[in-house]
Amino acid sequence: MSNQTAVSTPSSSTRLVALKLMRSVLRRRQAFDHAVNCCEEFSVLSSRDRAFVWLLVATCLRRLGQIDRLIARCISSPLPQAAWPVNDMLRLGVAQIFFLNTPSYAAVDNTVNLASGRMSRYRKLINAVLRRLVREGIPWCESQDAERLNTPDWLWRSWCGAYGESMARQIATVHLQEAPLDITAKNTTSILVELLEAKLLPTGTLRVDAGGPVAERPGFVEGQWWVQDAAAALPVALLGEIANARVIDLC
Repeated sequence: MSNQTAVSTPSSSTRLVALKLMRSVLRRRQAFDHAVNCCEEFSVLSSRDRAFVWLLVATCLRRLGQIDRLIARCISSPLPQAAWPVNDMLRLGVAQIFFLNTPSYAAVDNTVNLASGRMSRYRKLINAVLRRLVREGIPWCESQDAERLNTPDWLWRSWCGAYGESMARQIATVHLQEAPLDITAKNTTSILVELLEAKLLPTGTLRVDAGGPVAERPGFVEGQWWVQDAAAALPVALLGEIANARVIDLC
C-alpha cells in the first residue's frame, strides 16, 4: 500500500475524463502529455480536479503491471474484447485503493458508477472485484515484485543485460516515482523559491516536486521560468556571456 497522503474524491464525472485519457494512452498509443493537451474535457476541469485526474492516470500507467496482476487474481477468465473499458475502469479503481489512499468506499462507488450504457451490465463484476480486493488485496499487493511487474519484458531484459539485475531493479524503483521538475528562473529566483516551494540547487537551478501540468504552476504562463534540466543549465552558467557568439550544441 502507498504511504502517499490520501487524495480527495472528486465525482464520477471527473473520473470519466481519467477514463478517456487511459483510452488515449493505452488504446490509441498517445503520449500522456499529448493526450492531456488534446483533451478538451480535461482543460475545462477545475485546477483541483485537473490535479486529481493527472495523478490518477499517471499512477495507473506507472503501476500498470501491479494493477493488472491484482485484477487478474479476481477474474477467472479474460473479459470480452468489447468490454475493454471495464478493464480501464477497474484499473482506475485499483489505483485509488492501493496507491492513492482514496477511501475504499468512495473508490468502489465511483468506479461502479463509471459503468453506464452498454457497460452497465458489468457493474456487479466491478463491484465484486473491487470489494474483494479491499478485503483481501493488501497482502497480495505487499508481496508483489513491483520493479519487475511494472517494467516491460523487453526493457527488463535490456537493463539486466546491460547493467545486471541489481542495477535494473534500482532503475525500476526510480521509475516508480515521478521525477522532480528542474526549472530555470528568468530573474526572480528568491521569489520563485517561495512561490513554487522549490529547492535551490548550488548551480542555481530550482527543483520542485513533480505532479500536474507544468502550465498550472505559478509564473509559467508569465514567462518567469522555464523547464530545464539541471545538467542542461550548467553550460550556460559555465560559458558566461555568449551574446553574439557562435555556440555549437553537441548533445
